[in-house]
Amino acid sequence: MVLYFYVRDDTPGCTREACSFRDGIDDLKAKDVVLLGVSPDSVESHRKFAGKYNLPFPLLVDEKAQLAKKFGVWGKKNMYGRTYYGVIRSTFMIDENGKVAKAYRRVKVDGHLEQILKDLQ
Repeated sequence: MVLYFYVRDDTPGCTREACSFRDGIDDLKAKDVVLLGVSPDSVESHRKFAGKYNLPFPLLVDEKAQLAKKFGVWGKKNMYGRTYYGVIRSTFMIDENGKVAKAYRRVKVDGHLEQILKDLQ
C-alpha cells in the first residue's frame, strides 16, 4: 500500500501530486499497490476534488488529524510569517504485514511518483 498525506484538496501542489498519482495508477496497480490519499478535508470536499480531477483512488478523511498524528505528519508550519499546525506532505509504503516499509517525509511533488516506482522494484 502507498498511503500519502497531503495538505488540502484542490490546492496547486496537492492537485499536482494527486494528478501525478492518477496518471501513474496503472504502474502502481501493475505492482499490486493500493493507493490511498489522506487529508483533513471533509467527505464533500474529497468528493468534489476526486470528481473534478477524475482521481481513481480513495481519499480518506482525517478531520481531527488523528491518522496524521499517528504517522508523525502533523506539525508546526510557517507561511507568510504565520505559525500554525497542519499536515506535512508525506508518503508511506506499507508492506503486506501492515508495517511501514519506507517513509518519505517533507515530499517534493515533482519526481515523487517516479521515486516510489523505483523503490518498489
